[in-house]
Amino acid sequence: MPHRPISNKWALPDLGFGIGLRTVHFLHILAHWPKIDWFEVLSENYMATGGRPLWVLDQIAERYPVVLHGVSLSVGSTDPLNIPYLKELKALARRTRARWVSDHLCWTGVSGINTHDLLPMPYTDAALRHTTARVKAIQEILERPLILENPSTYLAFNKSTIRECDFLSELAERADCGILLDVNNVYVSAFNQGFDANEYIDCIPANRIVQVHLAGHTHKGTHILDTHSDHVIAEVWKLYRRLSERAGAISTLLEWDEDIPGFDVVRAEALKARRYRRTAHAA
Repeated sequence: MPHRPISNKWALPDLGFGIGLRTVHFLHILAHWPKIDWFEVLSENYMATGGRPLWVLDQIAERYPVVLHGVSLSVGSTDPLNIPYLKELKALARRTRARWVSDHLCWTGVSGINTHDLLPMPYTDAALRHTTARVKAIQEILERPLILENPSTYLAFNKSTIRECDFLSELAERADCGILLDVNNVYVSAFNQGFDANEYIDCIPANRIVQVHLAGHTHKGTHILDTHSDHVIAEVWKLYRRLSERAGAISTLLEWDEDIPGFDVVRAEALKARRYRRTAHAA
């Protein structure tokens, strides 16, 4: 598909509607080369490795646009930056001709220990200065803008003095980085913490948004778990339409990471976004 420039700061293209590349779909993709606009790749699955997974990724990157999405950058940690990790990530981006590289606004460990979880940050002036410096250093190594995603959260720090949407927006301006706006995460965090999801969507500067995530979740009654294990709910689609009305055409990705159905089911869920976006543009 042709790349369509949009109004983000770097004129990075609207890639259309994609899905996350998952191993359970490898055979289907290699056999059919299905009609899908692009794939998002979990960076760590293809770093410091070889063999069939990397071979499959090479085949896919030859035929589809690819972006890298990581879970171990730990931009909010107080540990020194992991330079070997960043060099491997840069090499993978070059190998796959990745359109961009993203990770999360969080920390994943300290003192050299990786918790393998996306841990929440305190949103304070000190944390903002600290994270800004780290993002700038990361971008210098990667030689490209870093795209940061808002995490799903379940608790907040009492010491926080800045709303998450304001923290992320100010970080993007100070560090000159992009934003991956996960609409499902906005809904999950808003329910868990009691803030207004619409206000969060409206708060994020449109010219910094490079990509959007959509996903399903698990509602436990008193709280919501960000499981990526089901279809996108109506309330999240409404938030996506609200964002599209304000920000226009942005590369949109459907995540499905647990109880993953067949490729065609995931693809059909991703393509629902096209209808909501067209409705938003018509409005």
